[in-house]
Amino acid sequence: MDALDPQQQAARDWFESLRDRITAAFEEIEREAGSDAAFTYIPWDRTDEDGSPGGGGVRGQMTGKVFEKVGVNVSTVGGRFSEEFAKQIPGAEEDPSFFATGISLVAHMTNPHVPAVHMNTRFLTTTRRWFGGGADLNPAIPNDEDTAAFHARLRAACAAHDPTYYERFKQWADDYFFLPHRNVHRGVGGIFYDRLDAEGDMFEPHFAFTRDVGEAFLDIFPKIVRQRMDTPWSEADHDRLLDFRSRYVEFNLLYDRGTLFGLKTGGNVDAILMSLPPMARWS
Repeated sequence: MDALDPQQQAARDWFESLRDRITAAFEEIEREAGSDAAFTYIPWDRTDEDGSPGGGGVRGQMTGKVFEKVGVNVSTVGGRFSEEFAKQIPGAEEDPSFFATGISLVAHMTNPHVPAVHMNTRFLTTTRRWFGGGADLNPAIPNDEDTAAFHARLRAACAAHDPTYYERFKQWADDYFFLPHRNVHRGVGGIFYDRLDAEGDMFEPHFAFTRDVGEAFLDIFPKIVRQRMDTPWSEADHDRLLDFRSRYVEFNLLYDRGTLFGLKTGGNVDAILMSLPPMARWS
């Protein structure tokens, strides 16, 4: 993989620093619950189709008392798209060379009253440059207070940059995180955005927005976890959790763009599929 330019390096550094702060926050919650669980980190390397080094990443995962399974991955990869896949990526039709760096997080919780969550942000370059990502809340047992708090925090992050962002990106999330074969949404939504232009002088403002999405997540999700993690739950609640997780699996394997991108670009399979829950049920 070629040496990184200043924008690529800045994005990579941010995603890695955000990973470190998130994992520290999650480990602190485990300490508060009386657990000594900690993240384990497994680096991986990618080889491009021609055999040349293609970057890699680090898969971070923790199994604890509060977090039944949580993965926080960072990756920085580059090389050339396959001819077929290049046709689907902006700016790769004439030159299949690419670079991508980002963070991807999925948390599946032990207590059915604590919502699962997904967050990822990324920076991609072909002959064009853009940011993408978002965050969405996925409760097995929805709680209106949690949903409102999560959306309010994302709304505030969006409003600081563009008054149209929240409604646009909320609708995008509602449309994207949807299982058409079951006619249901995956969860209670959040925001989703892609191909946010990072050409020329648009890099700095859209990088700032992407950073604020990460900051918003780090601010609100631990608060929701702490508020719900000691809620009593029943076997029936756990059954609802397992049933809900089956829908989560179906979305990630059938429709998730990040899963497809990782598999199509020779990413680490275990890191790509870390989003899957440890247990699920199909009735």
